[in-house]
Amino acid sequence: MLNPLQKLNPKLFDNDVELVPIRKGFGEGLLKAAELDKKVIGLCADLTESTQMHFFKNKFPERFFEIGIAEQNLASVASGMAAMGKIPFITSYAMFSPGRNWEQIRTTICLNDRPVKIAGSHAGVSVGPDGGTHQAIEDLALTRVIPNMVVISPCDAIEARKATLACAKTKFPTYLRLARNNTPIITTEGSPFEIGKAQTFFISKSHDGKEIRPVAGIIATGALVYKALKVAETFAKEGIAIKVLNLSTIKPLDEESIWRLAHEAGAIVTVEEHQIVGGMGSAVAECLARNYPAPIEFIGVKDVFGQSGTPDELLEHYGMGEKDIKKAVHKVIARKK
Repeated sequence: MLNPLQKLNPKLFDNDVELVPIRKGFGEGLLKAAELDKKVIGLCADLTESTQMHFFKNKFPERFFEIGIAEQNLASVASGMAAMGKIPFITSYAMFSPGRNWEQIRTTICLNDRPVKIAGSHAGVSVGPDGGTHQAIEDLALTRVIPNMVVISPCDAIEARKATLACAKTKFPTYLRLARNNTPIITTEGSPFEIGKAQTFFISKSHDGKEIRPVAGIIATGALVYKALKVAETFAKEGIAIKVLNLSTIKPLDEESIWRLAHEAGAIVTVEEHQIVGGMGSAVAECLARNYPAPIEFIGVKDVFGQSGTPDELLEHYGMGEKDIKKAVHKVIARKK
């Protein structure tokens, strides 16, 4: 069942669950952050509507800067503005920022510890027909390796709005990973969110209301959290207890929540729309290797590039569908024995 403490969307498993692009939550959050703090500014690389920065641009044109198709300049100009006391948010497709301008992000922003917020939109293979050149499936690896960088991957539009507001108040360089397509609304306004904290979204309970010890834990991030929850719900109907952890902050990692889940469940499956190598699953494996080694399976892209197709076709083709998650859970449970 959905964890009542998280105050999640009660219609989550209904056929008519509301669908909203995660990137829209960023746009709404940025607008609110700018209303609360005049130091918030926006810079874009000629993709204001696609990245949802047009909300900000339309209301605060004097605080918006169109850099054009020059992502390296986008990062460097923002770093300079941050040095002068501003709180810059920069946006482009994730393939271009942090993809194309990684060195400028590393050197001008993170090395100098400037509080620039980097919103990478259209991440993952679910960009679909745009094809492999535009499908950022390496961005978590690129950003989490840089010192001083905070990395956040929201599960829905509401969490993206909260994450945007939260990082506007920090003094750290931050990467926000945003999906393009409509995504089910999982959380509500009452759901807790804190940078650096994971949330338990799904638990199993007995008929008398007592929580059942899970036989496996699923740790998911971003748009695929919904699929992880659907799989857990299916297992629950089969009498198999699964616990699902929403890992919205990839760095700093909530290591305590991860090793506690591994200790409780004895086996872990990680789920992400990203390369398995270097991604969220790698971060989880690093944590478990240090604290509580346990059997682990990884759902993600397996060392290949993307290609054109519909989002659903690509997720299935690259082994990130519900059946693939369910298979990984069965496999990791078997490894416990």
